[in-house]
Amino acid sequence: MLRTRVITALLLVAGLALILFGLPPVAAVLTFAAIAALAAWEWGGLMRQDQPARVMYAFVLLLFCWQLTVAAPQLVPILLAVSTGFWILVVPLWFRFKWTLAGNDFFGYLLGALVILPTWAAMVALHAVSTWLMLAVMALVWVADISAYFAGRAFGKHKLAVTISPGKTWEGVAGAVVGVLIYGGIVLTFSPLQGRLALPLMVLLLILLTAVSVMGDLFESLLKRQAGIKDSSNLLPGHGGVLDRIDALTSTLPVAALILFLVRT
Repeated sequence: MLRTRVITALLLVAGLALILFGLPPVAAVLTFAAIAALAAWEWGGLMRQDQPARVMYAFVLLLFCWQLTVAAPQLVPILLAVSTGFWILVVPLWFRFKWTLAGNDFFGYLLGALVILPTWAAMVALHAVSTWLMLAVMALVWVADISAYFAGRAFGKHKLAVTISPGKTWEGVAGAVVGVLIYGGIVLTFSPLQGRLALPLMVLLLILLTAVSVMGDLFESLLKRQAGIKDSSNLLPGHGGVLDRIDALTSTLPVAALILFLVRT
């Protein structure tokens, strides 16, 4: 299992590096759209839809990506703002009341679009500014996850959400915040954004990004638990599905892209 997991990870990293640095920018945009379509197909699985419905939903999400690109790029900031509001205001209530996707297909499909489409738009927007910027935001999520894991292992005593993800602790979240603040300080030293934001505000934004990354992870965990499945799919041997790999990115990337948009305007 570990060998399969490592091989898959190496292939994913090599493929991503080739697409981002070895091919024209349009290849990255198409790859991001493919990721969105696969995530949409998996989302249909969380809704317990049959294969034709899942494929159709993936195709519809692709059409939305195409329309945003060619016909309505001015709507991207609005989409990012709506996504940010969803993660900050709605998802905490979702955790509190344990809402589900069952019983209302239209709502489930709409929610899937709200989770997946802004993620795609954020990847495209961040990549258009700088490939390294997009990777830096993604790395922030990975730093938060790794820091939370080791801090939780070393100090974890108080459960964060025992009914959703029993392994997560508040000590792990604190470790994630510390890890991200250190990472953010290093990255911002070499970033053109240095000096554009006051230090206290930058610290608050890094804490916000850490918090929403945790919520993205927990949100997918809750949906999988409610659907009675362990992984969103088996597309990535040893890693589960696409949604399993981008769960925290679905919440973090749109917020980061919105912050960048506001800073640059």
